[in-house]
Amino acid sequence: MEATTCNGSVDRTPVFYLVGIPSLPEFFFLPMFFIFLLFYLLILTGNALILVAVVAEPSLHKPMYFFLINLSALDILFTTTVPKMLSLFLLGDHFLSFPSCLLQMYLFQSFTCSEAFLLVVMAYDRYVAICRPLHYPVHMTPQTNAALAASAWLTALLLPVPAVVKTSQMAYNNIAYIYHCFCDHFSLVQASCSDTTPQTLMGFCIAMVVSFLPLLLVLLSYAHILASVLRISSREGRSKAFSTCSSHLLVVGTYYSSIAVAYVAYRADLPLDFHIMGNVAYAILTPILNPLIYTLRNKDVKAAIMKIISQKPGRDRDI
Repeated sequence: MEATTCNGSVDRTPVFYLVGIPSLPEFFFLPMFFIFLLFYLLILTGNALILVAVVAEPSLHKPMYFFLINLSALDILFTTTVPKMLSLFLLGDHFLSFPSCLLQMYLFQSFTCSEAFLLVVMAYDRYVAICRPLHYPVHMTPQTNAALAASAWLTALLLPVPAVVKTSQMAYNNIAYIYHCFCDHFSLVQASCSDTTPQTLMGFCIAMVVSFLPLLLVLLSYAHILASVLRISSREGRSKAFSTCSSHLLVVGTYYSSIAVAYVAYRADLPLDFHIMGNVAYAILTPILNPLIYTLRNKDVKAAIMKIISQKPGRDRDI
């Protein structure tokens, strides 16, 4: 596809130059590489352990954990931006092709949307389990669970398409400078020579749909849950009901806190480096914390993971 340069002539497809963190001295590149590599390995290991534990442990074959493995798979996919960051800091590989940059932007937006919608589905699961426990087996059948998860994934895959298409039609220099560690919508729009107002407005509208609508639905679910729990007469019953929601609430809090950090970093009158690091923190913080929260707060998941870790290789062959 051809792109229009700033002077209005038609030229070859642009190439994007990832600036990274502009004021970061070059001798910090290697330490940054090892920091991001550590985070990347933690994300992959933690979420892979949850996936294996839930699939391998029959006692975890429940709707709640079905949605959890969807969340873990999503957190692994969410790190698609990290390999390029590692290459940038280790090898100084700043260049990214036009299709690759758009694909990275699309995947980042899609996985961001997916997490928001999956958190809504998980909140609905907790609502049915606590507020309508007798109807839980009827409402949360395997077919319903699969349909809910598929809806969350499909909606998130389709929602960013208009923004990606419009961004691909903007004009760029032959070498367009992206002041970021990866390609996201805002940085691509800022790198363009076109009028950025329509794209900025579109990005804002998508962010509102992805952030506030799911948050409203989660809060609505937990308002009903809180009302139901407060009607439970025994303290032990209330404590047990709250404990089934604690991990999900922490994940929701982490997700929206990281979004708030990224939003403040963009909107506040701060140096460019803070804007970039706020977005990078958002891309890495949630996938790291989610497996930690579910491992530390959920004794069933913790027991299943410990069972996998403690298994001796070849033990089954010796029996």
